Amino acid sequence: MTTLPDETGKGLRRGSLGLLASVALGLSSVAPAYSITVTLGFVALVVGDLAPAALLLGFVPILLTAFAFRELNREMPDCGTTFVWNTRAFGPGPGWLAGGWVPQTATLVAMAALAQVSAGYLLGLLGLDGAAGNTAAVTAVAVLLLAALTAVARRGLRVAAGVQYVLLGLQLLALVGFGVAALARPGAATPSLSWLNPLAVDGFGPFAQAVLLCLYIYWGWDALITTNEETRDSDRVPGQAAVVSTLVLLGTYLFVAFAALSFAGTGTTGTGLGNPDNATDVLASLAPPVLGPALAKVMELAVCVSAASALLTCLVSSARGTLSMATHGALPAAFARVHPRHRTPAFGTVFFGSAAAVLLAVLSLVSRHFLGDAILCIGLLIACYYGTTALACVWYFRKRLLESPRALLLRGVLPLTGGLLMLAAFARSAYDMGDPAYGSTSFHGVGGVFLLGTGSLAAGGFALLAARARYPRFFRTGRGSVAARLVTAED
Repeated sequence: MTTLPDETGKGLRRGSLGLLASVALGLSSVAPAYSITVTLGFVALVVGDLAPAALLLGFVPILLTAFAFRELNREMPDCGTTFVWNTRAFGPGPGWLAGGWVPQTATLVAMAALAQVSAGYLLGLLGLDGAAGNTAAVTAVAVLLLAALTAVARRGLRVAAGVQYVLLGLQLLALVGFGVAALARPGAATPSLSWLNPLAVDGFGPFAQAVLLCLYIYWGWDALITTNEETRDSDRVPGQAAVVSTLVLLGTYLFVAFAALSFAGTGTTGTGLGNPDNATDVLASLAPPVLGPALAKVMELAVCVSAASALLTCLVSSARGTLSMATHGALPAAFARVHPRHRTPAFGTVFFGSAAAVLLAVLSLVSRHFLGDAILCIGLLIACYYGTTALACVWYFRKRLLESPRALLLRGVLPLTGGLLMLAAFARSAYDMGDPAYGSTSFHGVGGVFLLGTGSLAAGGFALLAARARYPRFFRTGRGSVAARLVTAED
């Protein structure tokens, strides 16, 4: 096998992925089966049968942000993505915090939740229902899953992509099969286009909360861009894959939402989507009456592997983000270590696998009901760094926006609109989190979501101060500093 020369300067293997593999990684990182089952119920609790409208509206800022990511990647195909782009647009401080700390923290929290879900479903599939309800047993299995997937991610992108093809295929097949069976069931209501009417949402508060939940359901496609330096046509293919991935997700989610509403409605008892007891796992309650006991197990398997596949992609993307930060002098040099044979950021991969295991253990000790709060917390972090990156696109290209109508639209108008929508969702969600009743956990009168979300951002501020002291060459603003060379690399 011929190995392509290393042209990245980071030791990664170029040409490992094509368009199809990039799309598969993007879809897998979102974990469509897992995301819809843990989010659709919460959305229905907020807006009822207008859940499809919320899914559609939540997709708008995601698509606009995807255009920003595509344009920035065309200009700067670096595996550091948001870190590099925000640093070049706004400087080393905002770049390190909004482009580095925030997305990495969101990913780490998501990894803990994904590992817990995958472990719980795995124990249930094996018939170990008692263990599936035991926090210690679920945590132990989740740690073992993290270890196994860390080993796969450490072996390289080609191995990870091959695994993802199988896992993604099972997810999409299960979701489509569920949707078809639900719509064909006797007594299922006829889907209505009125379910897509956003003007019927009762007030801005419920609308904003539902859209924030939908940000989580789409989040993750940008992980594929962190592999841009290992992708063929790195300035073109990752951006195309990002847009394709988001469109496939929209179609899949709308189809499943329409099917679930048609079959179950929004009642507050039984299998109704308005039943709060089913909110954290909608498909688990709907699959048996829709598919029957035997095929319901296939749906459980799909959710299990969905969470596992997303966890695998998180390990791939996070390690490459910190690799770029370390290469540019913003993190310890250990994160820049690349395995000599596998050509992967081995230290970073193992670090994130270990950190997720520790975080999972800590959160499990604090409360066994952290999953719903973790999802809401991640929505806050997503809105922060997606919105900042979209605005970074506008600011970075500000002197070239009038070069053509295309530049004005794709690098100016659309990213600006997406960025403002994201930051509006961030502000609204931060305000709502001030209520101790927000979410399912609270500690001494303070909501668990508020602690996880705003606490993560506050911790980032302290981490930034520590990084400034530890890496002064990166944070100096002089022309000779590392950050200045990064900021002016396009000159």
